[in-house]
Amino acid sequence: MNKDKILKLAKGFRGRSKNCIRVARERVEKSLQYAFRDRKAKKRDMRALWIQQINAGARQYGVKYSSLISGLAAQNVGLNRKMLSELARTEPLSFKALVDQVAHMRGLSAPHAGAALK
Repeated sequence: MNKDKILKLAKGFRGRSKNCIRVARERVEKSLQYAFRDRKAKKRDMRALWIQQINAGARQYGVKYSSLISGLAAQNVGLNRKMLSELARTEPLSFKALVDQVAHMRGLSAPHAGAALK
């Protein structure tokens, strides 16, 4: 990278890291490594959050997360975890319909189904 681009990327850094080209080059390279690493970590963190939200929503109706996901896969329901977590948070009745469908297919009874929405 040329000097101007490095110093532009180093804007906002502290000390000599923002204006001394040798130090700025090292800090910019490291910051780009952190950015690359953390873009991957953000995806992992979001997926873990979605799974927790789905699990919490499913357990309100007496079904475990793993049973819900495998049941939805067996029925060829094409909702991903992001959409399932959105349903669990914002549309509890729609999510309950999915959980009831899986529970019915698996032969499970949902003991908390009526109490969760009252």
